[in-house]
Amino acid sequence: MKHSVNLSRSLSLTSVVVTGLAFMALTTVFSTYGIASKISHGMVAGSYVLALIVMMFTAHSYGQMAKAYPIAGSAYTYAQKAINSHVGFLVGWAILMDYLLIPMVNFLLFGIFFSAAIPEVPQYVWILTLVVLVTFVNVKGVKLSANINMIVIGLSVLFLIVFCILSVKSIVTGTGTGILFNLDPFINTEESFKYIVAGAALLCFSFLGFDAVSTFSEEVKNPEKNIPRAISLVTIIGGLCFVVVSYFAHNVWPDYTSFKDADSASYEIAYLVGGNALQAAFLAKTAVVVFGSASASQASAARVLYAMGRDGQLPNFFGKLNKRTRTPVNNILLIGLLSLSAMFLSLTFVASFINFGALLAFTAVNLSVVFLYYGKRKERSLKGIIFYLIFPLIGAVLTTCLLLNLDVYSITLGSIWLGIGVIYLLFMTKGLKHKPPVLKTDEIDSSQFNEAAKNM
Repeated sequence: MKHSVNLSRSLSLTSVVVTGLAFMALTTVFSTYGIASKISHGMVAGSYVLALIVMMFTAHSYGQMAKAYPIAGSAYTYAQKAINSHVGFLVGWAILMDYLLIPMVNFLLFGIFFSAAIPEVPQYVWILTLVVLVTFVNVKGVKLSANINMIVIGLSVLFLIVFCILSVKSIVTGTGTGILFNLDPFINTEESFKYIVAGAALLCFSFLGFDAVSTFSEEVKNPEKNIPRAISLVTIIGGLCFVVVSYFAHNVWPDYTSFKDADSASYEIAYLVGGNALQAAFLAKTAVVVFGSASASQASAARVLYAMGRDGQLPNFFGKLNKRTRTPVNNILLIGLLSLSAMFLSLTFVASFINFGALLAFTAVNLSVVFLYYGKRKERSLKGIIFYLIFPLIGAVLTTCLLLNLDVYSITLGSIWLGIGVIYLLFMTKGLKHKPPVLKTDEIDSSQFNEAAKNM
């Protein structure tokens, strides 16, 4: 039966790129810098370069799959269509962990920073306020959210530029290394390369924005072209920003062991290069960026739930759209309610779940390209071998390596979540005797597939 209500196709290429960058939160480099510096032994820029290389292979795979299936669902949809419905469900289940928790991370960061700055106001008040505001914006529609994210990205870029300019000024006057051009932030010959790999495994979390882009495939004009373009742009722009900022941060403060608190290392660096004024700007930036990232991540999570609910792999409650706003309001409200648990959970506990699901989904999308293009469609020319076999296999190997380099806590918690998904899958399919229900592509507005069909 054809759906009477479809997601509103109202986003331009610029809008979806901005949404992806807002999800990624360009200034997340500051939030993770201290921890990443300890893990990588000061080679944060090198870890970001490695993570960017890995993510470019994976972004290529996402782009190829978005051309074939320009519908909501992201990694879940791609694995389901290219490999099989059982794998698709488990990939969707794994990535759900990330999407449901990333908004919570933002709410926690907001509460932590502002309760520290204004201790008279309890942390739970800050969290509750932001949850209500973000949920309201997403219920109103993706267009409003995209417009707000445009402002968020503009202010984020402005802060990054100011930070880099002040850092250069500090370095040339003798602060930190006193050297503008050196390789120490990328690689230290006295340290093992494994520390760069460990840092990259942590920092892959920073690149989730390009995955979020694919969840808006049914709301973007000309998705077969614009979604792959947006994925590449988000990955490259975000990666370059992370590398540049971490490079200057290292040269300003090269001793990664001397931070008073790794969690607030960037706050210390901000004071060193810009004094109280930059610290105040840092706090204001945090408020704006956290709002943008929470809004984009909540919207993305709602659409993954929508895709799985529409397919029948989750209860029908998740597969409904509001007729007026054409948004998955049920899912948005549910995620808002779940996010209220940020008032009781720790940031460390929540963050431990995230990278496991992301890297598992990235690996599945890389393999989906091989199954679909090289396998089912038999794209086996020289171009096909390079783009549909070698590149995605390299991406799969690299993301698997990063997955195995996660800390034991993350792997344990992630495996427990995945195990729950396996149990639910066995129940849903009566011990794998039946396939999980899937949505037929002709049940969605057929215009979404006209361009994709030309490439089949």
